[in-house]
Amino acid sequence: MKWLVIVLACVQLSECLFRVQLTKGKSARQALRERGLLGELLKNHPYNPYTKYAGYFNGQTMSAEPLINYLDMSYYGTISIGTPPQSFTVIFDTGSSNLWVPSVYCSSLSCTDHKKFSPSKSSTFQATNQPLSIRYGTGSMTGILGYDTVTVANIAVKRQEFGLSKTEPGITFYFAPFDGILGLAYPNIASSHVTPVFDNMVSENLVKQDLFAFYLTRQEGQSGSEVVFGGVDPNHYTGQINWVPVTREGYWQIQLDSVTINGQVVACSEGCQAIVDTGTSLLTGPSGSISVIQQDIGAVKGYFGQYSINCNNLANMPNVVFTINGIDYPLTPSEYTIQERYGCMSGFDSMNIPSSSGELWILGDVFIGPYYSIFDRGNNRVGFAKSV
Repeated sequence: MKWLVIVLACVQLSECLFRVQLTKGKSARQALRERGLLGELLKNHPYNPYTKYAGYFNGQTMSAEPLINYLDMSYYGTISIGTPPQSFTVIFDTGSSNLWVPSVYCSSLSCTDHKKFSPSKSSTFQATNQPLSIRYGTGSMTGILGYDTVTVANIAVKRQEFGLSKTEPGITFYFAPFDGILGLAYPNIASSHVTPVFDNMVSENLVKQDLFAFYLTRQEGQSGSEVVFGGVDPNHYTGQINWVPVTREGYWQIQLDSVTINGQVVACSEGCQAIVDTGTSLLTGPSGSISVIQQDIGAVKGYFGQYSINCNNLANMPNVVFTINGIDYPLTPSEYTIQERYGCMSGFDSMNIPSSSGELWILGDVFIGPYYSIFDRGNNRVGFAKSV
């Protein structure tokens, strides 16, 4: 029998806390939807970056880390820090560049419900006096930096600089199913000028190829999601890999040609920029453009702001096509719809992010699920292939 206990905060709804106990036959998402909280939770996910902002498989050079699919909302895996190793679950996030975990120095409520790193229990830990402060869209942390051995997907990175949280204000991270965050974006957006984990993997010749790849399942509880370091797993995609140059080395930012429905351009008519981000659950864009898409797919705005879809109408709904570097990437109704037993919800959401280049989109997990995504640092490009 499967039991799952989730504590939810309805801060914006009624300033209350309540506990939901789920038994076999009812998913976490179903219980949240029944209370009108699913859309709010997705939008205000503890780590969503709305406001923060080609190698082939070789078993000898590739290391894979399995990921847990939590509500199609976040994907996290296990790493270890120290000697002997202390284990933590982290989001592998292409929208940030720092690694941090809770520590024994932290007295915030968020730290009481997660594993905490203890420097005194690691013979290889080296302290520093340097502070660390990171602010995310719906959460923040402060702490100190230290060095220790960090093991990811059986790859041991010695003297990796990482953050030990001392404060995690509010309740944002208290409700997160993961302990910390491991950033996989470019080093120039790393707080305190820390060298990211993957950069150290490359400089220490721990991976043969300077790239990593994500395969994300899109059914709650489905196993098989993974991040691969140093190679690409052809078992998770079909057809050729189409490469797209990075337009700005910070986030994994690329050029988006257009968005079309039934052959008609509905957004990004003159091209726009997009960030490929494993740390974002939904696919987001400017409010005006997203409103057009919601209307064209028949999504109806609900009481709490989420857009609902008639599950019985999926067969009659159009594809939404994203054209990137001259290649069409269609999302079918079943791919852009978040489905559950008691209803369906649109996987699109509006977010106006200031950008000097105009419209800025985030291709989150709704897009990365259907398209195997490869992040090639060696050639500053992103590769997409159809997931299988």
